[in-house]
Amino acid sequence: MAHDHSHTHGHSHHHHHHGTGNISTAFWLNISFTIIEVIGGFFTNSVAILSDALHDLGDSLSLGLAWYFQKKSGKRSDSVYTYGYGRFSLVGALINSIILIVGSVYMLTEAIPRILNPEESDAQGMFWLAILGIVVNGAAVFKLKKGDSLNERAVMLHLMEDVLGWAAVLIGSIIMYFTGWTIIDPLLSIGITVFILFNVYGNLKGVFRVILQGTPEGVNMEEVKEKVTGLEGIKEIHDVHLWTVDGQKNIMSLHAVLEEGFETVKIKDEIRHELQHLEIEHVTIETENADEDCGMEECC
Repeated sequence: MAHDHSHTHGHSHHHHHHGTGNISTAFWLNISFTIIEVIGGFFTNSVAILSDALHDLGDSLSLGLAWYFQKKSGKRSDSVYTYGYGRFSLVGALINSIILIVGSVYMLTEAIPRILNPEESDAQGMFWLAILGIVVNGAAVFKLKKGDSLNERAVMLHLMEDVLGWAAVLIGSIIMYFTGWTIIDPLLSIGITVFILFNVYGNLKGVFRVILQGTPEGVNMEEVKEKVTGLEGIKEIHDVHLWTVDGQKNIMSLHAVLEEGFETVKIKDEIRHELQHLEIEHVTIETENADEDCGMEECC
């Protein structure tokens, strides 16, 4: 039984420091404004502003973790963490999600009673905070738009959601100012909070898929098997496992039963080449002859 292990790196580190700088700038903009929002939310007596502050706090945590792991990404695997440090980001995502869930439940307990008994909010103060929110988050988006890493793009899309949230608060404050409909404030708060919880659900679903070693999103297991078994010289494959370390670094192991007369090294190279096109960068291959028992009870 022959055993082979391959690991290819397709990521560029040319823009590592540039990316770190962009994310750090966006982080400090966001965390500073979150503090202003909390103070402003209390002064304007607006639960919509406080809900947006919660949303921005979640984004600040995401930015901080992205900044930290962007810096950490240059660190190689060691004797303790043999796959590297990528999965640490999952711990951060879990902590972030728990904070947002607790905060969202609190905001709902504040906003729902205000629908039944509306309270006066400072529409003019909400208006100016919304303007400031659009400017600050817009500046962060502009800064990250110059970046080219996946990390920066993901964070930029997240911040664009904040701009839309503040646009909703801006429109709501204008309507409140001219009509006096104070119920708009708790309705906006509930809408923003539900949106936060919807995103948290999606994030947690992805996190648990990685933790439970499910197949990577976007990679079709049946397509992978078909591509490999379709190669010349391969009779069948079994004991196939495909998982991801952190949602980006995909890993696979398999046993390949070879036809007689085919060169083992050549077939392994072909398998590796085929899998690289399917975004699987780390492959462990064991080859067997047709009459050979793989020696594992759980071979499938």
